[in-house]
Amino acid sequence: MKRLSKVLAAAGVASRRACEELIFKGKVTVNGEIVLKPETHVDADKDTIAVDGDRIRNEQEKVYFILNKPRGYICSNKALGKKKLVVDLFSSMPYRLFTVGRLDRDTTGLLLITNDGHFAQEVIHPSRNVTKEYLIKTVEEITPDHLKAIMKGAFVEGIWVKPVEVRKVRRGTLKIIVKEGKKREVRVLVQKADLKVLSLHRIRIGNLLLGPLEEGEWRPLSVKERESLLSSRR
Repeated sequence: MKRLSKVLAAAGVASRRACEELIFKGKVTVNGEIVLKPETHVDADKDTIAVDGDRIRNEQEKVYFILNKPRGYICSNKALGKKKLVVDLFSSMPYRLFTVGRLDRDTTGLLLITNDGHFAQEVIHPSRNVTKEYLIKTVEEITPDHLKAIMKGAFVEGIWVKPVEVRKVRRGTLKIIVKEGKKREVRVLVQKADLKVLSLHRIRIGNLLLGPLEEGEWRPLSVKERESLLSSRR
């Protein structure tokens, strides 16, 4: 017998935290009955467990991918009209995949895709203090005052956040390193400094670099890379 949230994550439904939210929202049934407690113990081999009416499979083979997310795709498993989903890029795969964290629709770059909820939770949990590095291009030439304004921080989702590092690369390009991972955090920081963002591209998570992948391209994540990512505090 295992916790319901753990069984859902192991089946590739979503990260453990996201699975708990699905349960709280009444979207999960066990043997036809809605269950609202993630800690409920279930037997994946005997119980009929469904999410939004779709029965889950037993624990899947765990797979891990690194993607250079293209512009115009959103990080969601729920169809939203004609909007393009990141997971659609993996439609040939026989797995129920989801993204590890999110990048907004207009942001490109490093994104992890998996069906391992435990791995996803480990990567995104705030206690790990895993940093993310972004490359930003702006309309304006970047000045020392802009860099100072960004370093001061800003309110994001009701919390004051400050970047770990801000560095000018060239006339209209800078790099920002953050660790909070709040929604649209980097865009808010840059816009607060009165800079207009032309492009936003994530190039690193912890010790993991995006490398030479073109937009829309992906490859499997090696065991060594996964271990390095989970042990990194960079």
